[in-house]
Amino acid sequence: MAFRPLGDRVLVKRVEEESKTKGGIIIPDTAKEKPQEGEVVSVGPGARDEDGKYIAMDLKAGDRILFGKWSGTEVKIDGDDLIIMKESDVLGVLS
Repeated sequence: MAFRPLGDRVLVKRVEEESKTKGGIIIPDTAKEKPQEGEVVSVGPGARDEDGKYIAMDLKAGDRILFGKWSGTEVKIDGDDLIIMKESDVLGVLS
């Protein structure tokens, strides 16, 4: 199924964190926090200004991003757990 977000929204897939610390301690699934890092799957066309013209998105598919802990809405598409959020919820792009 193809999905394209509307407006200034982005579709993000969380990037799984390591289950082991640098010291070698294994962290159980119940103690892990949800990662705040993800990869942009798709983006909408952008927001509209007061004149009705689109403001281009700064993000593109494939960007690796950081986002707030409580950002977005979790959805399941084709069995994948994804997040839909506004571009303003993204804290930054990792390079």
